[in-house]
Amino acid sequence: MLADSFDSPLAINRRHFFGKSASGIGIAALSSLLAEDNLSAEESSSRVGGLPGLPHWTPQAKRVIYLFQSGAPSQLDLFDWKPNLGEFFDKDLPDSVRMGQRLTGMTSGQKRFPVAPTKFKFRQHGEGGAWISELLPHISNVADELCFIKSMHTEAINHDPAITFFQTGSQIAGRPSIGAWLSYGLGSMNQDLPTFVSMVSTGTGRPGGQPLYDRLWGSGFLPTTHQGVKFRGVGDPVLYINNPQGISSSIRRQILDDIVAINERKLRESHDPEIATRIAQYELAYRMQTSVPELTDLSTEPEATFDMYGPESRKKGTYAYNCILARRLAERDVRFVQLFHMGWDQHKTLPKQIAGQCYDTDQPTAALIQDLKQRGLLKDTLIVWGGEFGRTVYSQGTLTNNNYGRDHHPRCFTMFLAGAGVNAGTTYGATDDYSYNIAENPVHVHDLHATLLHLLGIDHERLTFKFQGRRFRLTDVHGEVVQDLLA
Repeated sequence: MLADSFDSPLAINRRHFFGKSASGIGIAALSSLLAEDNLSAEESSSRVGGLPGLPHWTPQAKRVIYLFQSGAPSQLDLFDWKPNLGEFFDKDLPDSVRMGQRLTGMTSGQKRFPVAPTKFKFRQHGEGGAWISELLPHISNVADELCFIKSMHTEAINHDPAITFFQTGSQIAGRPSIGAWLSYGLGSMNQDLPTFVSMVSTGTGRPGGQPLYDRLWGSGFLPTTHQGVKFRGVGDPVLYINNPQGISSSIRRQILDDIVAINERKLRESHDPEIATRIAQYELAYRMQTSVPELTDLSTEPEATFDMYGPESRKKGTYAYNCILARRLAERDVRFVQLFHMGWDQHKTLPKQIAGQCYDTDQPTAALIQDLKQRGLLKDTLIVWGGEFGRTVYSQGTLTNNNYGRDHHPRCFTMFLAGAGVNAGTTYGATDDYSYNIAENPVHVHDLHATLLHLLGIDHERLTFKFQGRRFRLTDVHGEVVQDLLA
């Protein structure tokens, strides 16, 4: 009898009941509050979940495609042209520029910090006159769609905390990722696909790059229904998407109905929000058995699509292939799509390695922007391109006329935005003559996050979640919307 009493609903104390039901029953109840004044009738009828009152204003962006270049692209070799650096080739970086900056263990023991100008040529492109490297001829062709931020800076100097910081707003693992925050706040626009999808590809520049962990698209302390779903590059795109051998769709449905009935009974007893999450995930998984194979079947794409995205676009798991999937996900109103492309961590033989990375990403990135535009999707899709920090102007290791490496550099680096609400064809911020320090208009990671949320109709200070007695948000206690980045 004693054991039975602990399992009964009467054993749930008042604090337990309201603490659990606030997340579980409350989330279920929100389905009746979807027709917000700020939503169009079309989106209100299709939106699932989300918080009442969001978006806070009419959004310019409905969805995001985040092209994360993992390992940190060199701003000096791609976007931040410093024509006078050639005069300082192999000369020591002045102490007045470095100002005792913290170094990684990879270069802290160097006796010299020789300046390494880029070996690649730059030209201005578009009406905005953006300086872009010869390594990126296709991105150069869409320069007037881009808004370059040359004054990004971050706090972390090593990869894992720096990547975690960009994804979650904190260097310490355990916070919700940006896609999870959007799922929690804005809900889904497609009942048959995940709200948040992530994909990972490996670069040809440096195949053995920094590892990536599933927590980077996790939900942290938010309900797990908001975590990203990883589409794999080999085999089935989602594990267990197909029925086991000998199990028909009707049998699968019967099994699922029985599991749901058991879970619903337990939910009524315990009011555990994770049980509600499990029920929702089972149902989504069942619907994905139809929606995901249709999504990932590129046989319906015309030959012109593959010509546009480049020679690697037919190879499953490549960045180019994933860019096509990102467009198809955008067409189906998936809220947040994130592509991680590994291999930008170029400490040695950078000229050779960065050329490989640009081969992977240049044409597909430009094609994605052009493809979205010609389909009328760029006007409400926000594109983000960038890594976790920049690279040093001084060479790591031996410097020669044809070869150099670059260490991690959090003080300044370049990213770009495109699409919905972005001030296209512009460049914001500037660095000093060595691309080592910010000269004007610094943009912190929290500022970037605040600006992205603003374009999605969210006041970054008001999208919060109470956990362990504190209200958390993506931008922590910092962040300002950068108005000059907005159209």
